[in-house]
Amino acid sequence: MQSPIQKLTRAGLIAALYVALCLVFKATSFGIIQFRPAEALAVLPILYPEAIAGIFVGVLLSNILGGLGLVDIILGSLISLAAAYLTWYLRHSMLAYLPPIILNALLVSLYLHSLFNYPYWVSVLSIGISQTVVILLIGYPLINYLKKRL
Repeated sequence: MQSPIQKLTRAGLIAALYVALCLVFKATSFGIIQFRPAEALAVLPILYPEAIAGIFVGVLLSNILGGLGLVDIILGSLISLAAAYLTWYLRHSMLAYLPPIILNALLVSLYLHSLFNYPYWVSVLSIGISQTVVILLIGYPLINYLKKRL
C-alpha cells in the first residue's frame, strides 16, 4: 500500500517528465503537425491512477509554454484529462491504449484546424498517426516494463 505522499510525488514526477519531454522536443510537440514523445506517458493511468492528475498538470504546463494560446491550454488539458481517465477506466483491457490516440486525433484537431486554417481530416490523420506511433512504440513497452518491475 502506498501513502498519499508517494502517490502525489509520482503524479508530480509524471507532470515534470511530461513538461521536460515537451521542452526537449519542442520543435515537434506543438503546432499543426505534432509528434509529442511525452504522450507515451498518457498510458501510465493503466498502472497508476495518480497519473491522471500528473498527465493533466503536465499537459497544462506544457501547453502554457507551447505558445498556442488559451484554447490549447484549456482544451488540450481537458482532452488529456478525459483520455487519462478513460485509459484508467479501461486499464484491464487493450482498449486502454486507445483514448489518448482517438481523443487527441479527433478533438485536438478541431481547434488546431481553426487556429492554423488547416484541413481537419489532415490534422486528424497526422495527430492520429503520431499518437499511435508514440503510444504503441514507447507507451506500450513502457507499461510492460513497469508491470515486470512491480
